[in-house]
Amino acid sequence: MPNLQIISANVCPYAQRTRMVLHEKGLKFDLVEIDLKDKPDWFLEVSPYGKVPVLRHNERTIYESAVINEYLDEAFPDHLLMPVDPAARAMARIWIDYINNQFCPFFYKVLLAQDGETQKEVAEKLTAVMKFMENEGLKKLQGKGPYWMGENPNLVDLTLYPFFERFVVLEHYRGVVIPKDCQRLSRWLDVMLKHPASVATANTKEFHINNYQKYADGSANGVTAREMRK
Repeated sequence: MPNLQIISANVCPYAQRTRMVLHEKGLKFDLVEIDLKDKPDWFLEVSPYGKVPVLRHNERTIYESAVINEYLDEAFPDHLLMPVDPAARAMARIWIDYINNQFCPFFYKVLLAQDGETQKEVAEKLTAVMKFMENEGLKKLQGKGPYWMGENPNLVDLTLYPFFERFVVLEHYRGVVIPKDCQRLSRWLDVMLKHPASVATANTKEFHINNYQKYADGSANGVTAREMRK
């Protein structure tokens, strides 16, 4: 078995995060793609939650994208994606936590909501989250650089980007767009769309629209859909 193996699913934004980290750090890896609608029998043995990504490194098996990404950064420190300064590192973790616990849930809840009133309510909350990221994140941390915390991308950028690659599905199915007064966020997305790790792992707009149709019509029943309905 190769030194690094990533078990992934092309449709999954969480798995794309880790593939982006591997590309950004220039690490060679073996990619194992699975179908989340027809998971192989062995998968639950390596992923107790039934989710991707899963990393295999030598004899270790690690799951949960945020944990995997920090593990990779610490295990292969030649090209660090987290700040060295403890205060800056803590700030990066704060924003990774905010993305995972605020932005991502509302991203899914907008799609999963089936009645117009709920869709509007959740969309307003997602808009508020984006404005918070604009004003409390990018405005205060970006400086003169194009990325979340300055001149170089870090794990905050790679944690958030896969969901903005998929933002087209919110516009297509729910009419939700990035607020006009979130200009830093829009510029950040323009930069990230062209970033090599993004390009190496990207899918088309049509791919995402097709794969999120079941979220939009309420019929999705995978692990993430069930979690986000709670």
